[in-house]
Amino acid sequence: MDPFSFVGGNKRYHTWNDALRRRYGQKVCKIPLNAGFGCPNRDGTCGTGGCTYCSGQKSGDFGGDPSLSLESQFHQMKAVFEKKWPGSRYIAYFQAGTNTYAPVDVLRETFEPVLAFPGVVGLAVATRADCLPDPILCYLEDLSCRTDLTVELGLQTIHDETARRIGRGHDYETFLRGYRALADCGIPVCVHLINGLPGETREMMLQSVRQVAALRPYAVKIHLLHLLRGTPLADEYQSAPFPLLEKEEYVQLVCDQLELLPAETIIQRLTGDGDRRSLIGPMWSVRKREVLNAIDREMERRGTVQGIRFRPDPPCKKEVDF
Repeated sequence: MDPFSFVGGNKRYHTWNDALRRRYGQKVCKIPLNAGFGCPNRDGTCGTGGCTYCSGQKSGDFGGDPSLSLESQFHQMKAVFEKKWPGSRYIAYFQAGTNTYAPVDVLRETFEPVLAFPGVVGLAVATRADCLPDPILCYLEDLSCRTDLTVELGLQTIHDETARRIGRGHDYETFLRGYRALADCGIPVCVHLINGLPGETREMMLQSVRQVAALRPYAVKIHLLHLLRGTPLADEYQSAPFPLLEKEEYVQLVCDQLELLPAETIIQRLTGDGDRRSLIGPMWSVRKREVLNAIDREMERRGTVQGIRFRPDPPCKKEVDF
């Protein structure tokens, strides 16, 4: 496939905004919602305390207020987006917590009313690969036939040693089973990866992207590790500091990763949003626009595009040791 096929404007990668504009012919905004779902990595099912980098907001630091109804959360955020992009359409994003970690009837009662909110064209459901039992897969498959559904799976790394260190609560094999179960149902999946996890080398981060690329996912989010106060990872850092990625190092790494990902995979994120009130580092990351501009400039300097080094090899079942 021509690696330039999906590139619009000054971007040299397949942006989420461009993909949505092509699909709907207008601006589509993602509204984060907090339905108050728990997490098996916090309640003792597979762990306690959650992943070591995760804040008390369960990866929903910029999501809605769970004390409010979903409808109130939605309209609060919609009012903000309407000021900037009047007449937009919306994807309701169930972000905080593990949004399939409940009986299927609870999921149905949660998701179905949101489909009728004004301007909603789809749902994004963030979850874990170990929270996809058959009844929920069947419901998600039905849901995907009726709306624009994406399931977002947090992988973070293919390396089981790292996953154990950050208290992920499941291994790479479990991720692959969950991913393939969703793919078999025809459900688009967005895979999350984190650059800069403790103990990981540049080559390990590239290896994670190579393995994800081989799956040819619908979408990918690449995050920078944000070290936040009050997390177990912050405690680890204070007692035994590990290197945090520098800006130029991160820019070069992300450009390499974009070259390895298939051209058709939508890039939903290339950095992250850390709450600057609790951010220990990297502090350069708060200037998000500067980081994205630096990535654009480096891709242009290289004369490269997303997918130029993609090789469709099958993903390995086991992690690669370094």
